[in-house]
Parts: sequence; C-alpha cells; structure tokens
Amino acid sequence: MSYRGPNQFQNQFNAPHQQQAPSQHFGVPPRQPHTIGPITSSKSPLEQFEHYSKKIEDLIDEKFKPLKPYVPAIGRAFLVATFYEDTMRIFSQWNEQVYYLHNYRHYWRWFTVVFLFQNMLVMTIASTMLIARKKINIATIALICVVIAQGVVYGLLFDSQFILRNLSVVGGLVLAFSDTIVRDKRSLNMPGLPMLNNQDNKKYFLLAGRILLVLLFLGFVFSSEWSLGRVLIIIVGIASCASIIVGYKTKFAAAVMLSLLFVYNVVTNQFWSYGARDARRDFLRYEFFQVLSIVGGLLLVVNAGAGEFSIDEKKKIY
Repeated sequence: MSYRGPNQFQNQFNAPHQQQAPSQHFGVPPRQPHTIGPITSSKSPLEQFEHYSKKIEDLIDEKFKPLKPYVPAIGRAFLVATFYEDTMRIFSQWNEQVYYLHNYRHYWRWFTVVFLFQNMLVMTIASTMLIARKKINIATIALICVVIAQGVVYGLLFDSQFILRNLSVVGGLVLAFSDTIVRDKRSLNMPGLPMLNNQDNKKYFLLAGRILLVLLFLGFVFSSEWSLGRVLIIIVGIASCASIIVGYKTKFAAAVMLSLLFVYNVVTNQFWSYGARDARRDFLRYEFFQVLSIVGGLLLVVNAGAGEFSIDEKKKIY
C-alpha cells in the first residue's frame, strides 16, 4: 500500500486516548511522529522539456484566448493570400503572361487567354468561399486543381522548389478542410442522439495536412545561401517539423515554426523596399505570400491540434 501520511492508521484507532494526553494539558508539546522525508528525484531532459512546453502552451492559450474564435478565419485568410496575390499578378502583368505562354510555351493564344482568365476567376471565388466557409470542400478542390494546372501549363510540375512549396500550400488547404469537418461534426452532434456515422475522417486529413505542410521547410533548406543564422533556423525548424509530423507537442512545435517563419518572412522578403520596376520586388512578393500561406496553415494546426494519429493523442489514452 502506498504511503498515506505519518501515523494515519494509528491516529484513527488512538483518537480517544490522544484527547487525554497530558502533554496537551500542561503545555508540553506532543512528541512529533517519525515522518518520511521528501523523495528528491531529478527530472530527465525529456520531462523537463514537456513541463516547460506545457507551460508555454498554457500561456499561449491564456494570452490569446480573446483571439481564439478568430484564429481559424485568420489562418484561412493567410492561407489563400498567395492565390489573391497570384490573381493580382496575372491581372497587372496580363501582356507578359500571355506573351510567355504563347511564345515560350507555344500554346494557342485563345487557350492562353482562357486559361489565365479562368485562373483569376477560380482563385478569387474559391479563396473567398474558403475564408467565408461556404462550400469549403468545393473551394478546396478548385484551388488544388489550380495549383496542379499551373504546374502543368507553366512547365513547373517537375521543379523541386515548385513541388515543395505548392505541396505545402495544398497541405494548408487540407488542414482548412479538416477544420471544417471538426466544426460540422460538432454542430451535428446533438445531446442524447447517437451519430449515425461515427467514422472520424478528419484524422486522415489532419495527418496528410501536417505532412504536406512541412515540405515548405525542406524547400527552404535546399535553397539560397548558407549562413550561421540560416543554420540555426534550419536546426530549430527541422526539429519542429519532425515534431509536427509525428504529432508530439504539436501545438508547441507549430507555434515555434509559425513564429520562426513569420519573422524570417518579414525580415527577408521585404518586397515593399523595391521599386515597381525592380525584378526583385516581383520575386520577393511571390516568396512573401507563399510563406504567409504556410503560416496560415500552421495557425490552423495550433488551433485544431494534431488529431487522432499523433503521439499527443495516444498519451491521453495511455
């Protein structure tokens, strides 16, 4: 039997005798029972990490509690920002886009015009639907089709940077779709009534979204020049990516990754510092909104968690 305090059983049986103890009447302090001292045990590094990460997660939940209802909408807005930016790019560079596809990619001119106009229309409508949570399954599929179609038409389908970055955007879209499944299930789960179909499909979308989302960081690792600051970011980022994939301390890892990418994005991709005719402005603007989309996906991870296929969920069971 585990220890239950000093003389606990003796006090239960000897209570009447203790009331007549002379030491209590003549001011003599009673003899203190023999007690077992505290057992000191040093925590392992893993236990210390879990302790402090739990504190940080609780602090984040406490400080951002007023914003919690708006986090999914902010995440979805960041997520589709790259599609809005792409729409504005096509509109502002219409002649250049048509010239490139017609002369360099050798498509018919009518096909080029129809393709670009259709892309602008679909990206604008689907992105707005996703933010407003209207027909979000259709909007998600439409945006994924746009990503694939652009890769084929522009000849970027086998470009490693394009694949990693856009698979990350697709992962964010999958997370947005899974977040909607969670909300819809909560609204349908009426008290006292069993659900007819209890198959929880959101766990598969959450797992796929987590895996696809971190692919952006692999693109970051194998691009640009190396520096000490870049190496430090990569080390922290790889650890966060691994944690997000396996679902261990997912919210903490996603918050670290989110902060890391947001600061990097603002510091590095300052497209507003260059003139409208500078080629670097166009490139950095594309980079900025691509990373902002991944930040939106990570916000959804912080809000929804890892799902059933994760170490965090298994620890709750066992």
